[in-house]
Amino acid sequence: MLAAFGGALLLGGATPASAQEAFEPQCFKPMPGTTKTLSYPAKPGPYRLALVNGFVGNSWRIQMIQSLKAWAARPENAKNFKELKIISTGTDVATQIAAIDNLVAAGYDGIIFIAVNPTSFGPTIARARRAGTLLVSFDNVVDSTDIMLVNEPQIDFEQVKSQFVFDNLKTKTGKVLEIRGLPGNSVDRDRSIGFHNVFGKKPGIEIVTVVGNWDDGTVQRVVSDAIATHGQFIGFVTQHGTTGLMNALLDAKHPKVPVGGAGENGSLRIINQNDWTSIARVQSPALSVVAMKGLIGLLQGKKLPQHVGLPVPTLYSKDLKDGANYSSKLPDNFQAGADFKECDVVLPIEELLKQTPDNN
Repeated sequence: MLAAFGGALLLGGATPASAQEAFEPQCFKPMPGTTKTLSYPAKPGPYRLALVNGFVGNSWRIQMIQSLKAWAARPENAKNFKELKIISTGTDVATQIAAIDNLVAAGYDGIIFIAVNPTSFGPTIARARRAGTLLVSFDNVVDSTDIMLVNEPQIDFEQVKSQFVFDNLKTKTGKVLEIRGLPGNSVDRDRSIGFHNVFGKKPGIEIVTVVGNWDDGTVQRVVSDAIATHGQFIGFVTQHGTTGLMNALLDAKHPKVPVGGAGENGSLRIINQNDWTSIARVQSPALSVVAMKGLIGLLQGKKLPQHVGLPVPTLYSKDLKDGANYSSKLPDNFQAGADFKECDVVLPIEELLKQTPDNN
């Protein structure tokens, strides 16, 4: 395996990652500022491939795994898989590193993973490269230019959301609640930077921050506690768990103020039915599918941007319509607006529900 891939990685000063030369350029667009590409000698398939997930405690991770399994089960994609292994390791970085190392030692051709920590995987990446196993990091990406990263632009993600909330505040003086995600992850870090780029510079605004772990139940609890402690807020921005946020606001009979959230189906239903002003920006669970498509492309000898930046699906409360961009017939925890049509990744709910979120 080392002979097949040794020395193939294009490092600093590599060919610019223009849209014209990238694999499936309508999908795999370089993140702004990215000029490097990656390519490797083509390796015949089918391939032994794996997903190494970390945190498993919310509906987004469940839908992410179901999305990958549904896509991989389609006949046109199944031909590329000799094996698809899925492992969820929890939030311990050493456990996740050990899982990746074990797959590398077992001779897997490629691994996609959501990093528990963005800064701890340098030695892991080096070991995988020596063994000839390709790695692709997505969602909570690692801080590395040595492997392919697939994500949405996270600082901009939250900055746009926060700016919408600020622009729609009824008063520019008061408390705004920031509801963060899972500590230690790059998405949580970058999203908070985007939030503070807006609200940290505004006189008259007091920021209150709580940790919601991207989980509806946790978000509902910490928002309820924050309202009980601090009283009313003039605006809310949550990274995820928006259904929990909206349930907490309804329970507290909180006045209607602008909300920045994610695309959980239940939250969109509540917002529309109760006439709240909101923006929903969607970190799509189908990132796993785009990451796997990119990994297979690299194994097939295609050239791709080292850091892929995907568009952020965005929904505004004024545009919400039952049956169009959310559905009262779907589960509250279903992530709406999650398809990447540019990547030919459209996964109907019926197809997702056929897949279990476990390792089978």
